[in-house]
Amino acid sequence: MKRKILCQFLSCLVVLAMVAWSCDGTPSSEQEEEEELEGKIAYTVAMDGSVDIYVMNADGSGRTRLLNSPYRDFAPSWSPDGERIAFVSSMDGNYELYVINSDGSGLTRLTNSTASDEAPSWSPDSEKIVFASKRDGDLEIYVMNADGSKQTRLTNNTASDTMPSWSPDGKKIAFVSDRDGNSEFYVMNADGSGQTRLSNNHYEDFCPSWSPDGERIAFESHRDGNGEIYVMNSDGSEPTRLTNNTAWDATPSWSPDGKKIIFASKRDGNYELYVMNSDGSGLTRLTNNTTSDAFPSWAPVFTE
Repeated sequence: MKRKILCQFLSCLVVLAMVAWSCDGTPSSEQEEEEELEGKIAYTVAMDGSVDIYVMNADGSGRTRLLNSPYRDFAPSWSPDGERIAFVSSMDGNYELYVINSDGSGLTRLTNSTASDEAPSWSPDSEKIVFASKRDGDLEIYVMNADGSKQTRLTNNTASDTMPSWSPDGKKIAFVSDRDGNSEFYVMNADGSGQTRLSNNHYEDFCPSWSPDGERIAFESHRDGNGEIYVMNSDGSEPTRLTNNTAWDATPSWSPDGKKIIFASKRDGNYELYVMNSDGSGLTRLTNNTTSDAFPSWAPVFTE
């Protein structure tokens, strides 16, 4: 199965408990620096056929199930104000977007269509959510208010546009598109105008994540043959590989201070969450269990 298909926000991997990422590797435990990690991390746990949203402290302690349902709930995205978590769920039979308070209360459905909605990302003021949807045949990028109102399409073409990521200043949205033959990064203004290609190679790039200062974008790339974490300048220049192993590394997310990047890796046999410095040093495993842990989203440090 092609990675392009598997990585359309990796939702099919979560549904399949991520068994499709089949590369194995050797666990690494470099701990060159020890410093206190702050904030909370929401993430997806696939276990015994269920897929649920969990929250833990940034050092890996305090693992708590946020939502306990018989459905597939995955791909959490923490609001910048730290109050809510948007996510994808199969509660109504197909994939829709929901939001829940950070304490697990106030479950609310945001979208209601016969197509799959996925890949939520908040605006920096927590007032809007950008997402991908197949409601018009192909995956396109949409935006809506945080209460689900005023859903508006931002892209319109015959390609698949997905995995949007809102810039910290609120002016830009990075996303993935295969409109030029393979999955590349594009950026557009928040209103959908000025769509511009950022990356240009013959490989597959996925999962863009803006640094808090807006100067860099972390991402997953297969340009070396398997999934690794890279970082590039926000204009697409100077792509730099941060991880290097035979296992799949995926779904990066920045710490609120921009000093760390958390990601999922299969280097120990099943998907676990790892954290590293933003230059790739100081790699540390945060989770260690028999489940598949992925899709981390780092909350603001003031979240309790």
